Amino acid sequence: MLLLPGLVYSAQRPLLHFAGAVFAKHGWAVREVQWSEAPPHRDGQDLPAWFARQRAFVQEQVGRILDGAGAARVALAGKSLGAFAAGLAADRGLPGVWLTPVLRDSPVPGDLRRASAPFLLVGSTADPAWEPGIARSFGRPVFEAADADHSMEIAGEPVRSAELLVRITAAVDDFVAHL
Repeated sequence: MLLLPGLVYSAQRPLLHFAGAVFAKHGWAVREVQWSEAPPHRDGQDLPAWFARQRAFVQEQVGRILDGAGAARVALAGKSLGAFAAGLAADRGLPGVWLTPVLRDSPVPGDLRRASAPFLLVGSTADPAWEPGIARSFGRPVFEAADADHSMEIAGEPVRSAELLVRITAAVDDFVAHL
C-alpha cells in the first residue's frame, strides 16, 4: 500500500503515519511515497485550474509507481494533495483512505463517483476544502469531525487534537479490517 503525502504534509506526519501503521497491522506492505519533484504551486491560477494541475501531477507520479509495483494487493492512503490519486484508484479498482480530500472546486468528487473499490473519507466541517454533503453523497464510510483544520488538528487544543487522531486511527483500522 502507498502512503501519498500532501503538499506540505509528509508521510511521517500523524495522519499518514498512523494510517500506515494500521495497514501494517493488517498485514499490508507499506511504502511511504515522496514526490520526485515539487508539486505545482498555485501561481495565481483559479482553484479549479490549480486543482486540475495537482491531479495531473499526482496521477503521473503515482501511476508510475503503480506501474512498477509488483505487490499482490495495493491500496492507497492520500492526504489532501495525495487524495488526487482517487482517479487512479477508480481506474484500477484500488481501495483508498482519503484524508482531508479537496471536495470543493476539484475533480476529486467525480473520481470518487467512479470508484468501485471501497474507500473511506476523513475530513472536518471546519476545513474549507471539505464539503459534508458531497462526502456523504457517495454512500461510503465517512469520518467527519468538527472544529479541526485541514491537518485535522484543533487550534490551541493539543489534547483534543490527539483524541481526534485516536478516533481517526480507529476509523481507519475498522475500514482496513474489512478490506
